[in-house]
Amino acid sequence: MADGALLELARSGDEAAFAELVTPYRRELHVHCYRMLGSFDDADDALQDTLVAAWRGLPAFQARASVRTWLYRIATNTCLNLIRGAARRPQMTQPLPAAAPQPSGSVEVTWLQPYPDKLLDGLPDSDLGPEARVERTEAVSLAFVTALQLLSPRARAMLILGDVLGFTAREIADVLGSSQEAVAMAASRARRKLRQHAPAPEASHGAAGTPAQERMARRLAAALAAHDIDAVVSLLAADIQIAMPPLPAVWQGRERAAEFLTEVAFRLVPEARFIETRANRQPALAVYTRDRASGLWRGSGLLVITQRGDQISGLTRFESHTLRPFGLPGILPDHDAPGTSPGRA
Repeated sequence: MADGALLELARSGDEAAFAELVTPYRRELHVHCYRMLGSFDDADDALQDTLVAAWRGLPAFQARASVRTWLYRIATNTCLNLIRGAARRPQMTQPLPAAAPQPSGSVEVTWLQPYPDKLLDGLPDSDLGPEARVERTEAVSLAFVTALQLLSPRARAMLILGDVLGFTAREIADVLGSSQEAVAMAASRARRKLRQHAPAPEASHGAAGTPAQERMARRLAAALAAHDIDAVVSLLAADIQIAMPPLPAVWQGRERAAEFLTEVAFRLVPEARFIETRANRQPALAVYTRDRASGLWRGSGLLVITQRGDQISGLTRFESHTLRPFGLPGILPDHDAPGTSPGRA
C-alpha cells in the first residue's frame, strides 16, 4: 500500500497501518540515534520515543516532506532532548585492579557501546543519501562515532544529517529550526573539529570482512587464549591504544599494552574462549570466561579490533551486557577445547 493511503489510515487511528508505514525506517532510524548518542541502549530508548512521538504527531503532519524526512526530524530532536537531559558519565562498575599499570591518559566518551554488523547489514540502500560525504563503513566505525560525541549536540546532528545521510542544507535547517546559512557555517566548523579527532578512514580499518581481518582476529584470539604475550605484541602497532568503556582510562603503546595484558587480563582471566563476530564494521571477539562456581563458560565481554594495515592499532573491550544485541549464546558448550575460537557469529 502506498505511503499516502497508509498515512490516511494511520491518521484515522489504525495502528497496523502506522506500523506498516514506519517499519521500513526503523533500522536506519535506530542507527541514526546510535550515531547521535553513541550508545546502543540509548538508541533503543530514542527509537521508541521517536515512534511514540510520531504516532501522537500524526494529526499535525501535513506531508510537505516525505515520511522518512519527517521521522528523521522527530528522531533527531528526540536525541537532542535526551542528550540535554542525560548524565553522560556512567560510573565505573569497579575500580582498576591494584596491579594495573598507570594509564596513559583518559577519554571523555565513556558511554560508547558497540553496534552489531548483522543489524547494519539490514540497512536499506537509501539510508545514505546521494550527497553523503562519509562512506558507509566509516560512518559507523568506533573512531567516527566516538569523534561525533565530541561535537556539540546540534553540530553533531548537522554533520550526521548532511555528511552521512545526505540531507540538503534546507532540509537540515527545517529539522533543526535554523537557517540554511547557519547550517552551512556550523557544518563547516563541525567537519574541521571532526578531522582533529577522527583518523582518516584508511587509517582506522579496512574493507569490511576481509580475509586479512579474519586471520588477524583468529591470531589474536589464539595468542590471548594461550597467554602468549610475545605473540600478542607482534600483532600490535607501536601506538596501540587499549580502552575499556565505561572506564575513562586508556593505555597506549606496546610496552604499556603488554604490561596491562600481563598484569590485568591474564592474571584476572586465567582461561578464556572467543567467538569471532563483527561490530561497527570491524572485526571483534566475544569473550567467554569460566565461572569458577559452576564451571560454565559465560559471556563476559566484547573485544573490538581496530586494524591499520597489517597491525592492530586499537583494542576496545566492552562489558558483558553489550553482547545482548549480537545474538550470541550466553553460555558456551563445554565440548570444545578451552582457548579455541568455536565459531563465527
